[in-house]
Amino acid sequence: DAFSTKHQDAIYFSKRVSEAGKPDGVIPRHAGLTDRLDYEAELAVVLGKAARDVKAVDAADCIFGYTVMNDVSARNLQTEHNQWYFGKSLDGFTPMGPCIVTEDEVPYPPALSISSTVNGELRQHSNTSDLIFSPEELVRYLMPRIPLKAGDVIFTGTPSGVMLGYPADQKRWLRAGDTVEVTIEGIGTLKNSFQ
Repeated sequence: DAFSTKHQDAIYFSKRVSEAGKPDGVIPRHAGLTDRLDYEAELAVVLGKAARDVKAVDAADCIFGYTVMNDVSARNLQTEHNQWYFGKSLDGFTPMGPCIVTEDEVPYPPALSISSTVNGELRQHSNTSDLIFSPEELVRYLMPRIPLKAGDVIFTGTPSGVMLGYPADQKRWLRAGDTVEVTIEGIGTLKNSFQ
């Protein structure tokens, strides 16, 4: 499981998001830019207050709540650059929802079942208790380096089962008409189709 593969440090990258994709919305395929479109089920952490000079022990207090996120990725754009910004930032590539569950509704650290399906076929299944770095650790690392603000969203990583990790002859990239559902226990299901 990719969640439980240990790394010395978390890998951080930014996404350009002018508007988050809607639950039950349509995501453009960007066929002229990519033929390797992938999904990533992720728990998203929503900050409720600024986090810059907060003591490390108070990092979790900056968390307002959690939502479901699909980190849609154009793998060819992601892998042909030394950074992942282009492959993660095309219009529509950040669907979130269906709601935000406040942090007091989820025992900390979150231990929630997380899964994704493509056209009803299970592709990912894990638990957020297997995250390599906890939401608090992610906030604690970022806050002295980047001024975090209320409303900022931090994505926590994805379990195994995305196409990037499959052998070349087994990859099944997303196509027009495909529907991806990402479900996190206690939060809900984010469902999006691709065109």
